[in-house]
Formats: sequence, structure tokens, C-alpha cells
Amino acid sequence: MRSRNPELMKAIRGYVESYYREHLSSPPIRNISEATGIPRATVQRYLVDMDSRGMLEYSGRVAASPAIAKCTTGYISAPIVGSIRCGSPEGEEADVEEYVNLPTSVFGGGSMYLLRAKGDSMHDAGIDEGDLVVITAQNEANVGDIVVALDGSGQNTLKRYAGFDASRGRYVLEYMNEKVYPGKAELVDSFTVQGVARHVIKAI
Repeated sequence: MRSRNPELMKAIRGYVESYYREHLSSPPIRNISEATGIPRATVQRYLVDMDSRGMLEYSGRVAASPAIAKCTTGYISAPIVGSIRCGSPEGEEADVEEYVNLPTSVFGGGSMYLLRAKGDSMHDAGIDEGDLVVITAQNEANVGDIVVALDGSGQNTLKRYAGFDASRGRYVLEYMNEKVYPGKAELVDSFTVQGVARHVIKAI
């Protein structure tokens, strides 16, 4: 095993634990790098090595000390990956802001991520500006599901999937705010389902 600087390992572990105490979530590698002054690639190598030594638990995405791991049993770690427009589609954004721990007793298991809602087109579905929408990562959806839809030009949006309109030969993605956008929908030739909304964490 390649020798590692014990001071760097101590700095990384100390930051992971202090970040968790403050945010109740594990820090992204970017944050560890910025806080310790260690390059991201080096941080990742150290995390892998520290995991093998039992100093940290590192899944390839989330780092946690043994003490933190005991506290997070029964939780799933999910990334907040930026904002999504509840309105007209906009360019895809997937920069991880941070990771949060979601209790499996409430949110279930599986692969999940969170998006911050922008706009007011999904108000009638209980989704407002600033809310965190918990998304189950999947590429299929049923009619009536609220989906993260990515169109062929790389634009994404959060809408209610209303199925395929055979008369117009296009898929229908509905707004859900009858007061502001009565009967409005996006009609698209094709789109990719990037996930389905399962829960909403209301903005304070």
C-alpha cells in the first residue's frame, strides 16, 4: 500500500466530521478539496485509501467516519444537483451542491437525487419556488407522473406527463397551475425521462 501523509488524512477526516456536525450531511469532494487545499484527485485517492484502512467509509460518492456511519444507519445519501425549471425548459444542470441523508422509513430506498424547483408552473402539485423535489432516478414513467423530462436539444423541465397525443403526434408535458397557466402544456416530439418526483420538501 502506497504511503500516505498522516496529516492530510487527519485533515480530511476532521473536515468530513465537522461538515457533518454542521450540515447533517456528508461533504462533496469539491468541498473537501477547497477546505483542505488538497487537489480533488488527491482527495479521492486518499478517501479510497482511508476506507481500506477503516478510517472512513467511502462509497465512491459519499465519505463518512465510523461515528457518522453509526448515526446514519437507516438513511440513504442523495445529492442535491441544482435547480430545474417549473416552466419553460432550460439547459440541463447537474453540479452536485451537497449530499443529504434521507430516512428510508419515509423516502424508501433506491437511487434518488434532489432538485430545487424554479418557477410556479407546478403550484397545483404542491411544488413551489425553492422547494426541494425528491426524484427517483428512472427512465420510465406512467401517465400522470411528474417527471424530469430532457428533450432532444438538452433542455430539461419538471412537468406532469400526460401521455402521447396521437392526433398531433407529440408527447404532452402539462403545467399544473390552472390559475396562471390554464390548459397550458409543452408538446414535444420526444423526450427522455430522467426521473420521477416522489416527495417535496417545502422551502422554509
